[in-house]
Amino acid sequence: HAAGAMRAKPLIQHERGWASIDRVWQELDARAADYLLHCQHPAHVRAVYAYEDCALQLFQAAEKTGARRVYDLPIAYWELARRLLHEEAERYPDWEPTLGGTRDSREKLARKTRELELAEVVVCPSNFVFDSLPQSTRDAKRCVVVPFGSPVVPADPGEKPRGAGPLRVLFAGALTQRKGLADLFAAMKLIGSADVELVVMGSLLRPLDWYREQFARFTYEAPRPHAEVLRLMRSCDVFVLPSLVEGRALVQQEAMACGLPLIATRNAGGDDLITDGETGFLVPIRSPEALAEKISWCAAHRDATYGMGIAAQRRAAEFTWRRYGEKVLAAIPASE
Repeated sequence: HAAGAMRAKPLIQHERGWASIDRVWQELDARAADYLLHCQHPAHVRAVYAYEDCALQLFQAAEKTGARRVYDLPIAYWELARRLLHEEAERYPDWEPTLGGTRDSREKLARKTRELELAEVVVCPSNFVFDSLPQSTRDAKRCVVVPFGSPVVPADPGEKPRGAGPLRVLFAGALTQRKGLADLFAAMKLIGSADVELVVMGSLLRPLDWYREQFARFTYEAPRPHAEVLRLMRSCDVFVLPSLVEGRALVQQEAMACGLPLIATRNAGGDDLITDGETGFLVPIRSPEALAEKISWCAAHRDATYGMGIAAQRRAAEFTWRRYGEKVLAAIPASE
């Protein structure tokens, strides 16, 4: 297994491996552009919709055919993201290998810049992403915030009652400081209580033993099918996501739909989900002290925390994928 992983590593090397995300995106972009230019009636295509890192050639083709160019920016614009991540590399040098975005080439960043220049409509999943755009872009283009829909979570008859045992605090996502995991570990050290159990689920970007060296007292859960993720969420009490750079981490709405209140940063993209003290708590980035304070409050107020989870579930239900689609479609004619 280890030998196979070593052989596969060059294939997925950042930006260069032929099976890397960047190469796959560029191939898809090229094929979409070729289809637009050579389909039977290109003038009948009124609009094209493309994601960051997968839009440049399609938008260049659409400019020729007159199709509107709609750009989906799923995460904070690269200029702000890069600055924040480089600052994190200085705060936590040992965590730098988990950041990823600090290693993008100049060519990749130039493509991102050109994609945004060619876009006519920019779809942002959160206020944080919208605010990350250059002011000149917000002034010149139609930029809209379109929140994701929440999942519908069926009831689980085997679900255990909450409130017994330690407060189960869940972090879910790649184990990276981009998502604030080093700050969460630091917060747990400040708490130092057996009344709080940290559950960490997600993809390892370094060996598990390395994370244990940073903070030993957490339960690790490997990635799993979505239904199993929701089941794990329902076994926990609070969801924490102290991210530095996100778009709109959908996992927040998944946790809320499972009845978990949020403790999250605005940079996690869900500030509109949180009414402070009702559906969760909004905390500053880079503040283990604030995280420790809110987690400790939840541990000391179990009934209130459970009530916040009910309110969070109701709030999550207000966000639907139908509404998401309607808002995206409504934005396109407005670019005329």
